[in-house]
Amino acid sequence: MIEPCIKVDQLRVIYNKGKSNEVRSLDGVSVEIYPEEYIIIYGPSGCGKSTLLYGISGLQAPTYGDVIVQGKNLAQMTKRETVEFHQTRVGMVFQAFYLIETLTVLDNVCLPKVFRGENLKERREKAMELLRRFSISEQADKFPAQLSGGQKQRVSIARALVNNPEIILADEPVGNLDSESAQNVLDIFKEINEIDKKTLIMVTHNPEHLIYADRIIHMKDGKKVSEEVNHDKRPKEALIKDVAATPDEISSELKLLMRTFKNLSLQQVGVLLIPFKAKQLLTHIISELNEEQVGAAENLLKEFLFKNIDSTGLSEKLDLDFDKGGAGWNKIRAMSFTDRTKKILSQAEILNSDQETNIITFSDYLADLYHLKLDDEITLRFRSFIKLRVENRIDRFGLQQRLDTSKKLGGAGLYKGSAEKVVREVELIMLLKYSA
Repeated sequence: MIEPCIKVDQLRVIYNKGKSNEVRSLDGVSVEIYPEEYIIIYGPSGCGKSTLLYGISGLQAPTYGDVIVQGKNLAQMTKRETVEFHQTRVGMVFQAFYLIETLTVLDNVCLPKVFRGENLKERREKAMELLRRFSISEQADKFPAQLSGGQKQRVSIARALVNNPEIILADEPVGNLDSESAQNVLDIFKEINEIDKKTLIMVTHNPEHLIYADRIIHMKDGKKVSEEVNHDKRPKEALIKDVAATPDEISSELKLLMRTFKNLSLQQVGVLLIPFKAKQLLTHIISELNEEQVGAAENLLKEFLFKNIDSTGLSEKLDLDFDKGGAGWNKIRAMSFTDRTKKILSQAEILNSDQETNIITFSDYLADLYHLKLDDEITLRFRSFIKLRVENRIDRFGLQQRLDTSKKLGGAGLYKGSAEKVVREVELIMLLKYSA
């Protein structure tokens, strides 16, 4: 089995530990990255994404946890091994370029080879080869101050590649560039990953960049909150392990709900959630109405969930004009919406029951609703995944991953769009099962 080239295990980085101004920049982050993957670490400013990148690079020592790169634990390396690692194993690209202003462009690119003691002719030939590749060879004898931002970043990429490392790390590499130069750099990274087969890890806060990644690691408040897969390059064994993995603890969202409402009954929790339920239910079913129609319908839906009106009353009022206290819908839409609402609420009631068949009924409802064509084996697998989610043994991301993973790798083999629809329906019904 192909092993991950980078393994981050429960990495924590704490500044001013034990003091009143203690800051947890990273809090228990675990990540596995495989050879030739293009990974984007994404999140808002201050979420810990750059700290994670620097932890992988060895520039940031962990407070707790381990970072293992190509089989070596960075914290256990000798000084000589650390120097060798930085010179040959990883290449760094920074937002601020960090070119030496007193050296020419050619000498800046050659610098990593100078530290390796390589002869002048060989290092200059390799540097010029990279400068020609990135269309800046004519700038070789100029100084950094004479270059544009885009040209500077191409020089820094050439410098990162000159010792031919297998891993390239980039921290907000287009943050200081105009849109045209930024696109040029992103195209270079794509080529480095796809043609040169380099493992590439980029930090960004720009959602427009996410399409380039094979996998996206979403960060918030020093934690990895989720992973998103565009193109999975991980080996089959890793995917099977990931699909089969079941978290030991219930989701953090459910824990928060339990802590917040620990003294309330499920019925009381359900009452508090009704305004939120109404908005989510309406948004889930309706997407073509104007704001006024949606607002009026939301109020009627609250009345229905509070059991102040029945389903017939809901349908009739949705069809009434605004001046008569209705929502201004037409009769067909009102009846269709009411019927869909009743079916969803019925499934929420089924999940609340203690019957052994409730998961089977719920799973069959989902398969019928989205016209899923499942054979007997995949039907059993599909039901088991739904059961894991209903029992809060996996989160919504774990469910979606299992649903759209191929059948050969232990998943349900659904198309991504179908998997997303199923997950949305499941999440809504799980919310609604907190009955009022």
